[in-house]
This record gives sequence, structure tokens and C-alpha cells, in this order.
Amino acid sequence: MQRLTLSLLSLIFLLATSLAPFRPAVGQQAHPLDPREKMVTGQDAAAPPRRQSVKPGINDSFTNPELKVEEFIQRFEIESREIYDLRQEILERCRIQVGERIADVGAGTGLFTRQFCKAVGNEGWVFAVDIAPRFIEHINRQADLHGLRNVTGVICREDSVALPPDSVDVVFICDTYHHFEYPADTMASIHSALRVGGRMYLIDFERDPGVSREWILDHVRAGKAEVIRELESFGFEVVEELKINRMEDNYMLHLRKRPSSTNN
Repeated sequence: MQRLTLSLLSLIFLLATSLAPFRPAVGQQAHPLDPREKMVTGQDAAAPPRRQSVKPGINDSFTNPELKVEEFIQRFEIESREIYDLRQEILERCRIQVGERIADVGAGTGLFTRQFCKAVGNEGWVFAVDIAPRFIEHINRQADLHGLRNVTGVICREDSVALPPDSVDVVFICDTYHHFEYPADTMASIHSALRVGGRMYLIDFERDPGVSREWILDHVRAGKAEVIRELESFGFEVVEELKINRMEDNYMLHLRKRPSSTNN
């Protein structure tokens, strides 16, 4: 009788585990393209050795668990900010197509994530990538509020966007490149994630000594010419610089990746 009871218990356990829905554990290499996942993280995934940091601690405020999202909304989503004021023109220059998959790298408060979700339609997908867990939580709440079902929040590492190879058609990086603590490693992960024939759009601050504001000179480590040299060394090439009326503090580049075999 005891053996029969144990056998019945074992059968019940096997049935229960076989019928349980599969859901990748946060922190494992859950595939960010799986629509069952609203949020994935690359923070705990195994990573190769990193190169030297170009600006240690630059992202400490964003990884702080006490980060107050509302304070950043008041800074990022305000008409006096050039990027916010020109958001529609920027979106138009990205030429987003229905069905495309977009990585919004350094998504922040989700300003462009929300626009991309609408632009790609139900057939497309947007990956809101950021190092700040609080930002990703906010983006997910906003997606639920606005009925946006085609977005996955990705908590990335400081040296990787944590996306699979050949997974996106477009990479968008707005006022974020100067926050890449390990630009060579991060851009290598972007190069891998971007499909052949895909597009990358990069917006960052004009850094011109004697002309730019003091905050930009202190905060942004590289001007446009140096950024372009770095991107070319990381396996990208500039297609064109996109000119937008009234854009003065920033510049916008359209780039594409070179095949890995030709990387420097």
C-alpha cells in the first residue's frame, strides 16, 4: 500500500510539472523576443571580460534603486528640451515601417518607445533597453496604461544591450552614447543584434569647446568627429548626417553596420 501511495504521488507530481506553463527565469538568458516576457534582464548573464571603462561611475545615478522616475520625466519630457520639442521630426527621419523590430537603447522614460510602438503596428515590436530598472518598470506601466502590447523592457548590462544576434531591424540611440561606460563592448553587442541591412540612428550632443554650454563640455566626453571615428572602428559606417530644422544642441546620424569580417 505504501509503494502504491508513493507511485500515485510521483505520477501527480510529474503531471503537474509537465502541464505548468514555461516562463524563463529573470536573470537567465530568456529570449527578449519572446512575447510572453514583458521584461528581461541581462544583468546576471555571464559576460566576457570587459575593456577599460571610459568614465567610471557615469551611470551610478541610474542604477540607484531609489531613482525617482518623476524627476527624470520633468527633465526629459518638457518642451524646453530640444529632443522633446523635435520628437515628431526625429521620428519621421527614422522612416519606421510597420512590422519592424526596434531597439530603443537608453530608452529612459520611454518618450520614443511609445512612439515606436505605434509606428511599427501590431506586427512589429519594440525593445526598450535601459540600464535603469526603474525606467523599465515605468515603461511597462505606461505600456499597460496606453494599451501598447508590442513592447518588451530589457534591463541591460553596462557593457551590453543584452539582445540576441540578428534580432532587430533598427537601433535608436538618443542622448545615450555618451553614457556608454564601455562603448566598444556595448557597440559590439549592438552590431551583433542589428540585422544585415538594418539601420542605426544616433543622436547626441554637439560638443564644441568655446561654443557648447559648460554642462555639455563637462558631461559629454566626445564631440561628433570623435564619435564617428569610434563608431567606424566598431564596425559601422555613416550613411548620412540628418539635418533637422531648429536642432542646435544635438546632431543626428544615420548609420549601418559593416559585415563582421571587415571590422577594424
